[in-house]
Amino acid sequence: MSLTLNTNVASLNAQRNLNVSQQTLGKALQRLSSGLRINSAADDAAGLAISERFTTQVRGLNQAVRNANDGISMLQTADGAMSTVSDSLRRIRELAVQAANSTNSDEDRAALQLEVAQLAQEVDRVGRVTSFNGQKVFGQSNQSVVGDPNQLGALDGLQSGWLSAAEDLIFENFGIRASGNAISIELTTFTDGAGSTLARVVATVGGSGPASNIRLQIDMSDFTPPNPPNGGSAPFYNDRVIAHEMTHAVMDATMNVGSMFAGNQEWFLEGTAEFIHGADERLLADIQRLGGGATGVAAVVDMADDWNLNWDGSSEAYSAAYAGARYLDQEIKAAGGGGIRDVMTYLAADSSRTLDQAMQNATSGRFTGLANFKADFQANGDAFVNGLLTSGSLSDSDTGAIGGANASGGAIRTATSVIPNIASRSGEDQLSGFAETWESIARGEGYTAGRKTLQIGADVGHVLDIGSFAMNGEALDIMDADVVTDANRVIAKMDRALDYINARRADIGAQLNRLDSVIANLTTNAESLSASRSRILDTDFAVETASLTRAQILQQAGIAMVAQANTTPQQVLSLLR
Repeated sequence: MSLTLNTNVASLNAQRNLNVSQQTLGKALQRLSSGLRINSAADDAAGLAISERFTTQVRGLNQAVRNANDGISMLQTADGAMSTVSDSLRRIRELAVQAANSTNSDEDRAALQLEVAQLAQEVDRVGRVTSFNGQKVFGQSNQSVVGDPNQLGALDGLQSGWLSAAEDLIFENFGIRASGNAISIELTTFTDGAGSTLARVVATVGGSGPASNIRLQIDMSDFTPPNPPNGGSAPFYNDRVIAHEMTHAVMDATMNVGSMFAGNQEWFLEGTAEFIHGADERLLADIQRLGGGATGVAAVVDMADDWNLNWDGSSEAYSAAYAGARYLDQEIKAAGGGGIRDVMTYLAADSSRTLDQAMQNATSGRFTGLANFKADFQANGDAFVNGLLTSGSLSDSDTGAIGGANASGGAIRTATSVIPNIASRSGEDQLSGFAETWESIARGEGYTAGRKTLQIGADVGHVLDIGSFAMNGEALDIMDADVVTDANRVIAKMDRALDYINARRADIGAQLNRLDSVIANLTTNAESLSASRSRILDTDFAVETASLTRAQILQQAGIAMVAQANTTPQQVLSLLR
């Protein structure tokens, strides 16, 4: 071993080891003082990323627990208000029973009516002003929701499944869905006379891009017609109307429908809307009404002559559009495509695309555009529809599969199953593609008996729909209760109102129990995630105190060795003497 003066290797080595032990000591002190194993990304990059995600989830879950507790408080507020309303309704019923007794004079009944009127006003006040944190607990309605079973059934169907099921049906078969677009559900009365328009979609259509300000307007007074408008024998079901109109809404939200209207191609919009649920019975009824057989078929197909003109909205116009959509579907499949779905997805992928381009693309050039397709349908449409007619593919008691009887190879759907059965469903089923609001355009006061949602999870979509409902005087149909003129009618009104309240209170009770389960689940999840985060992030004090002790001893030894190493060069002096 050589002896040197300029480079003290032993000292450098001792200093390096001293620096290492000093860093270890500093890290141990940091971890013990903070209680965290990971104090910076350098300590454990992957562990930090995982623990940060856990922290985000835990904080979100804890907030969700608070949200659920707020939901419980709001529902308890609603339940308490409904309890007082029930007491008032029972008192009104009691007074009506008393007034119905013939031993009472008109003056006696008038005295009873004074209390009835005051109680009815109090029920209305409670329904309108009950609030939680400044938010109205109950929706408001300008029409009775307990007096007309048909309208109540239609409203329940709309909120519990028709809209969302129609949306799912459109996505399943056309491959298109809105992307969070706003849609207003407007319950109103049209001025077109009884038995006319049941529902319609109104939107602001520009020269390019999807439409905006989309509104689905529903004529509640006409929403339960017994038969189709063209005299056919198949019932005209509400859910089918919604499937048709929701197709318009989704197309408005995803395509440049303005260009379609500009080209007078409304037949395509209406034909595809009919296609989603199948309109075989309408087509068959129109064929029979227009002469039957080849004569009726020709009359329907001849409506295609007007496709470049204004849409007249007649039943045969819808039938011709539906037949055209079925023919287009057949020709796309014959060209190796997936049917009319290919047209829809092509248009929805880029709002600048035109119907001409979509048709050419879907048929691999079989049709060069709409004009070419129209000419082809006029030439071959009679044979196509006659083929459906003679083969028995059209039925007046069956809407068929999606797009008619087996038109798209789907399962046969009768008129009552266009939208899946919702008898076993409860509450409201929220649309996934649209952000819908409920309102009435019949007067300035809106119908806000829509949904209230609770964010019960840490991520997007983790929501619980707790619904809402109207409970004011108009909704309960009690404001005209008069025990002087017809006490028995008041008794019947109170029975219906109490049934309505009892059903809603039962629903609230179920939701309260569900929220208890939600909170228990969220708490368990937060606990598990916190434990997982702790195992990654927190300091193990047993390990770190051992590391601290070791580092302290090494520090002392290192300092001593540096001192010893620094004296080594002095040995050279003995050689120089």
